[in-house]
Amino acid sequence: MKMNRLTTLIGIALLLGVIVGYACNTFAGSPAQAKEIASYFGILTDIFLRLIKMIIAPLVFATLVAGLAGMGDSKTVGRIGAKALGWFVGASFCSLLLGLVFANLLQPGAHLGVPLPDVGTATNLKTGALNLKDFITHVFPKNIFEAMAANEILQILVFAVFFGLALGHLHNQTARSLVCTMEEVVHVMLKVTDYVMRFAPVGVFGAVAGAITTQGLGMLLVFGKLLVSFYVALAALWCVLITAGYLVLGKEVFRLLKLVRGPMLVGFSTASSESVYPKLMEQLEKFGIKNRVTSFVLPLGYSFNLDGSMIYTTFAALFVAQAYDIPLTLGAQITMLLVLMVSSKGIAGVPRASLVVVAAVLPMFGLPEAGLLLVLGIDHFLDMGRTVTNVLGNAIATAVVAKWEGAIDPIDPALADIEEALPVEGDDSVPALAA
Repeated sequence: MKMNRLTTLIGIALLLGVIVGYACNTFAGSPAQAKEIASYFGILTDIFLRLIKMIIAPLVFATLVAGLAGMGDSKTVGRIGAKALGWFVGASFCSLLLGLVFANLLQPGAHLGVPLPDVGTATNLKTGALNLKDFITHVFPKNIFEAMAANEILQILVFAVFFGLALGHLHNQTARSLVCTMEEVVHVMLKVTDYVMRFAPVGVFGAVAGAITTQGLGMLLVFGKLLVSFYVALAALWCVLITAGYLVLGKEVFRLLKLVRGPMLVGFSTASSESVYPKLMEQLEKFGIKNRVTSFVLPLGYSFNLDGSMIYTTFAALFVAQAYDIPLTLGAQITMLLVLMVSSKGIAGVPRASLVVVAAVLPMFGLPEAGLLLVLGIDHFLDMGRTVTNVLGNAIATAVVAKWEGAIDPIDPALADIEEALPVEGDDSVPALAA
């Protein structure tokens, strides 16, 4: 299915989800009944996300191995990894700083006028996942099949690096045959991805309808200032990321944005980064990025380059301080930024990762972690913005690293126009995978 048609269907599903969810919320007899209705919408979302999770492990492993086998040596891997991590650190710092600046400028928690929970109320968030020692140990798999079953992207990446480099150093006929097999697996998995993405509008409808049925549109009005302030901050971050991308990619950054608009809409609608990964990888390859870069940098970015989540951590922490009317000095805020910079790198794969980080850091600065209960009701709508920003940040980061590596194939604009004009039905084109 062509991406422009899929984008239209997702937009329609998003609108229908809001309408149906509002109707269900209005006519539900009680909150318990609304929650029960929402659970049925949740079936649609769960099916779509399960289909996505079904293809992530084989797609990540196959693309990584095929790409790394073509690199030839570990020096290339190290060079690409160093460039990627350098960009990730810079982007994360800018995201955290923007969150701090806009939270101070817009004061989303000031004069909130909403009854606050008791300071001792628990948030039920497992902050133990923040332990850096456990995180470092967890990166290395003890069983690759267990890692693939759990979709542990970092663990799959570690094993694939060893496997791909070893395969690249073997020059016998059997090894070359295995490399060709892995490349064919990539093509098959991309086709499977195309089939799975046909269910995206259904999953989007279920996710939005379920959230509105449970929370109602009234919740958006109560916390309207927080929502508007956060999305203003995200808009500023988008400008920074696109400008940084323009400095490296030039006008090509706008072609990149056009290509990834579909995956970004899916991420926004489902509030799930996993739902975007396969299609984002395919669109980056259509942009011309060689598979050896995409297959390595993108999975790394999913763990270390969560720009939307970064800006949220400082924004949410200062929101809690303002809601409780607890002043924080500039020095304390800068210290908080640095703590979040380090601690946020240890929460890959943790559900509601941003909330976990904030809950762990708040007590360090004398702020009650129970303040997060204020935003849990609308966290889904905040997460929609975080997710789409994460997608944008990873797309630009991958393209920038590829540009630095000279790993972007030139695309003839005339051919791109022809591709856009191709009919939707019967489209069997497969993105070229350059080794």
